[in-house]
Amino acid sequence: MSMKRTSVKYISAAAIMAALATVDGWTARQSGHGAVFIGNAQARVGRPLTPASVAGVARRTTRRTIRRSAIYVAALPAACVKTSVSGTVLWQCGGIYYEPYGGRYVVVYVD
Repeated sequence: MSMKRTSVKYISAAAIMAALATVDGWTARQSGHGAVFIGNAQARVGRPLTPASVAGVARRTTRRTIRRSAIYVAALPAACVKTSVSGTVLWQCGGIYYEPYGGRYVVVYVD
């Protein structure tokens, strides 16, 4: 094949691709639906690939956020408020958090 025929093929292919992109964008605007060939980019940063890894991320986040101490109390101090941190039910008494644990409460640190 000659150089002229090869360049004509590449130019033709580029023109067809440009025409498809133009028509695709125009029809998407006219119909109100998404484009067929070229859609919006969606960021996938930090999103796990499988449901199992979603659970793993949730567990690791909870472990990093709430840490149990070795301090246990039998009853909560007065004026405690029930709250939820990362899906875990905690009692907040002033600046101290308590988690129910086996009939008593353990002091937890929320980071």
